[in-house]
Amino acid sequence: MTANNPISPRALHTDQLPSQLYLEVTNRCNSLCASCPLTYKHFISFEPKHHLSWEDFRCIVDQFPRLERVILHGIGEPLLNSTLPRFIAYLKARQAQVLFNTNAILLDQKRGDALVAAGLDELRVSLDATSPELYARLRGVDQLPRVIRNLTAFIKRHGGKNTPRVSLWWVAMQANLHQLLDFIRLAVQINVPEVYLQRLVYFGDGESIAQDMTMKADESLFAALEEKQLNLIRECEDLAQENGLMFRASGATTPHESVNTKGPYLWQGCLRPWNLMYITANGTSLPCCISPFATKDYQKIILGNVLQESVDHVWNNSSYQSLRSSVLSEAPAPWPCQYCGVHWSL
Repeated sequence: MTANNPISPRALHTDQLPSQLYLEVTNRCNSLCASCPLTYKHFISFEPKHHLSWEDFRCIVDQFPRLERVILHGIGEPLLNSTLPRFIAYLKARQAQVLFNTNAILLDQKRGDALVAAGLDELRVSLDATSPELYARLRGVDQLPRVIRNLTAFIKRHGGKNTPRVSLWWVAMQANLHQLLDFIRLAVQINVPEVYLQRLVYFGDGESIAQDMTMKADESLFAALEEKQLNLIRECEDLAQENGLMFRASGATTPHESVNTKGPYLWQGCLRPWNLMYITANGTSLPCCISPFATKDYQKIILGNVLQESVDHVWNNSSYQSLRSSVLSEAPAPWPCQYCGVHWSL
């Protein structure tokens, strides 16, 4: 560990299982997003398409003695798994906070009402565009009008500020920055109380993960922004504040900080290897929700499989301890962590 590490020493072996869990309920999707590894064949070879079953769900979550927060998404669209409301209700009975991210294409009245009845705490909706043309280009399907109808109807029936709390999420890239102000206006129009800004994640060698979709690394926002872009984000912050809208970034205090991160060894501030697990629909344990987007060598980020061995064993195996050691170092290879906080947000 170096003097640049702002966190007190963290053990490579920890007896206490985490109370936060990312659990992927499916890795199937009804979109073909340009920024998603599910769109590309190399990912499928390691993670066959699969819906998490009730039996496997119980096998996984029942191994955790305490669950405070469970995020029921990963790579894929959670609403495709018809057992999702049952998962939510079971976790709520265990007093966990439950949320997931959706594209809202399937958020009809029946599904939406079932989520509310199950006790869902937070519903996150990914958008990325405010025009049908750009939405179709970035997400691979022409479904924006349907998404807006579904979301508007859901909020009219259930509100968006209580349970579940509704938020909109925007993956910022050069292709959609010009629609960012309209994104804020849309949230105000349909009464969504929170919006979040994320950056497009790309491979550390400078190649966009979406190379087959002709979205190159220059689409990604990283390091210093041009003044024009930074001013646009500040305009969005002002517009959100004027309308009582919460405008945040994933993993940073403000959106403009999220896309303008500086400093050495930023990954050393990460606590994920000590306080959460990320488990795919096939039971594979990965470092975090960012890691599938941030590497072309999927095999190297696999920490184990909790359907083949116990969660307790995976949590402290040699791969997990290697990950923890790397995060505390100045060069966390072979893990993709070395670009965290530089090419995407912590």
